[in-house]
Amino acid sequence: MNPGADRGEFRKPAKVRARGQLFRKYVTLFAAVVAVALIASSAIDTWFSYLEQRALLIRMQQQQAETAATRISQFIKEIESQMGWLTQTPWDNNSLEEWQFDSVRLLRQVPAITELARIDATGHERARVSRIAVDVVGTRTDVSRDPMFVQAMANKRYHGPIYFRRESEPYMTLAIAGSRPGYGVVAGEVNLKFIWDLVSEMRLGMQGTAFVVDSAARLIAHSDISLVLRNIDLSHLAHVQAARISDAPEQGTIAKSINGQSVLTASAPVPSLGWTLFIELPVREAYAPLYASVLRSGALLLAALVLAVLAGIFLARRMIVPIRVLRDGAARIGRGDLTQRISIDTGDELQALGDQFNSMAEQLQDLYSTLERKVEQRTAQLELANQAKSRFLAAASHDLRQPLHALGLFVAQLRESAGVKERSHIVDRVDAAIATMNDLFNALLDISKLDAGALAPKLSDFPIRQVLRRIETTFAGAAREKGLSFRIIPSDAWVRSDSILLERILLNLISNAIRYTQSGGIVVGCRKRDAWLRIEVCDTGRGIPEDQHQKIFGEFYRAGEAHQGTGLGLGLAIVDRLCGLLGHPIQLASKVGRGSRFTVMVPAVQPTGKAVDAVPVAPVAIDRFRDKLIVVVDDDPLVLDGMSSLLRSWGCRVLTAATGDGAIDDIIRQGSVPDLIVSDYRLPEGQTGFHVIAKLRGAFKTDIPAFVISGDINAEPLQVARQNGFHLLHKPVAPMTLRAMLNRMLKSDNVAAPTAPS
Repeated sequence: MNPGADRGEFRKPAKVRARGQLFRKYVTLFAAVVAVALIASSAIDTWFSYLEQRALLIRMQQQQAETAATRISQFIKEIESQMGWLTQTPWDNNSLEEWQFDSVRLLRQVPAITELARIDATGHERARVSRIAVDVVGTRTDVSRDPMFVQAMANKRYHGPIYFRRESEPYMTLAIAGSRPGYGVVAGEVNLKFIWDLVSEMRLGMQGTAFVVDSAARLIAHSDISLVLRNIDLSHLAHVQAARISDAPEQGTIAKSINGQSVLTASAPVPSLGWTLFIELPVREAYAPLYASVLRSGALLLAALVLAVLAGIFLARRMIVPIRVLRDGAARIGRGDLTQRISIDTGDELQALGDQFNSMAEQLQDLYSTLERKVEQRTAQLELANQAKSRFLAAASHDLRQPLHALGLFVAQLRESAGVKERSHIVDRVDAAIATMNDLFNALLDISKLDAGALAPKLSDFPIRQVLRRIETTFAGAAREKGLSFRIIPSDAWVRSDSILLERILLNLISNAIRYTQSGGIVVGCRKRDAWLRIEVCDTGRGIPEDQHQKIFGEFYRAGEAHQGTGLGLGLAIVDRLCGLLGHPIQLASKVGRGSRFTVMVPAVQPTGKAVDAVPVAPVAIDRFRDKLIVVVDDDPLVLDGMSSLLRSWGCRVLTAATGDGAIDDIIRQGSVPDLIVSDYRLPEGQTGFHVIAKLRGAFKTDIPAFVISGDINAEPLQVARQNGFHLLHKPVAPMTLRAMLNRMLKSDNVAAPTAPS
């Protein structure tokens, strides 16, 4: 009996059924797994590629807009710098010919300037030079009430509104005040048609355009200059309206251009001018690479799917294990495990397909690695930008404190020689202004830390009367010049706050009130309510519409045309953020036509001492300093002159050194041992005041009394001084503080002098 024959009649149909089921199973399973993996991976890759390319396009367009806006701002600043040379000398009849010669040379050097006018300190035009009209001398036209003259004298520069000559060419008035009040103002008429050169140089694809509008949305520069000469108003364009209304308009939006074409647009404000630059690129041209990339990806996906189905049909008869390995590996790659690699060793197309999956995973992994490197690079750039900002603030503080320090010394010298009551009164006002300016500079540097979240308030208990009197000194003159009444209602209440930041809040509120009040006046008063002191700033201005009460606290927001001033719209934003930092609620009550009232609520506390405006310093007998030899080292000529003159007025003998080892060697060669050394901290060639003091002490072989004066805001000088046992004063130094320090260092007998701050 043949057992195989018995089994054969049953085996044949079973084999056919198994083969058909396995074939369909292999084909279906392979095609489904590969299709899902390819579709998911390709769709994700295509979508992210689309987003990345679109973001890159928008970012490049925005960077172009910001770069062009910066170049336009620099163009105006260069003109201001050139005009500034004409304000270096005071006006008199003897300098007329020299000024005319310099003006003509400036017109030749700067084609954008059409006319130049010289205005003396009293507001009378003395001469006018023009490239399109006859030069005029001695007109004495009174422009003392012109905003151009008033704002230039107050702010050192003036940017006038855009106007069109012959209803075609855009112009703007620039005015630069002299470095001293008696030097007057130089005003120039600038032809903004020259900005076309900057705009036309931009490369914006084949059909891209760029244009600039002023704050009223009038076209002042365009790649097509013929549009500028037509004096076109673009306020009807949606993206122009959005840039005017919103603080930060959305970039990369689709809008209609001047000719009605759909464009991808980006904008950037021109710093300090109130203009806005727009870049437009036709949507068809902008998105052409994106559409081509999507089509290529779709074609590749379709081809891959077709190949997957064909490969599944062709390879369905092979073993199921490699298919399962391929299916499982593809599924893991589709879930995002890009380190997964498919290992198939069949020597045929199935192995090649596995290699393709591995290649795809490597490409995706490289793509994500590239994105991570880009993120790291951007993070490093941000860190470098923050470091540069810190270095800038340190340098700015040093440069700002230097002239204040010198001015304080000159004021003290003037006070010593004053013999007239009126002169003494003027000196007191200048001295108060110097103190106010110093507080303002410190406040501005602290405000700059708000963006980094590094500003920590220094809370203390103090009488509010001190802050209110400084406010009155600051704004009384400005209000009087504008014809407004300004009243401070005194209060003996004590509060708990940061006096500098609280004063900064009130400075911004009162400055806005004076700026936007045309008649009437401003009243600042205090009211005690429970545990709070309500500080109210009331004005009789035009008022703020109710729907804008919250918006005005946003950055760069200015409420309506009636409130369009020269400010940047940051004052109330800073007030709001400082109030939040200090925990002081702020309220606004205002009606159009009836004025406004801003209320800052500050915690009230019980008085801890007598409310006085200043702590008197015990006088020091100047005769105690007579014939004392003092060495003064500083690289600033103003500070060196002011310090040496003040010390000589006190009877001291003074030797000065600007910078360098040669000047120090001259002091050593004169032979006399100094009684005291006073040195600036930061000197050229990498030296510090500590090095100079050490060299002089080593040359004379004695521990000469010495102290250092620093204008830096960082902690480095103070740390070095403490480590080496030096005394350190911070600029600007009050004359009484300087006198007290001299008394302390020279060890005058029988004089009770206060301890100078270290």
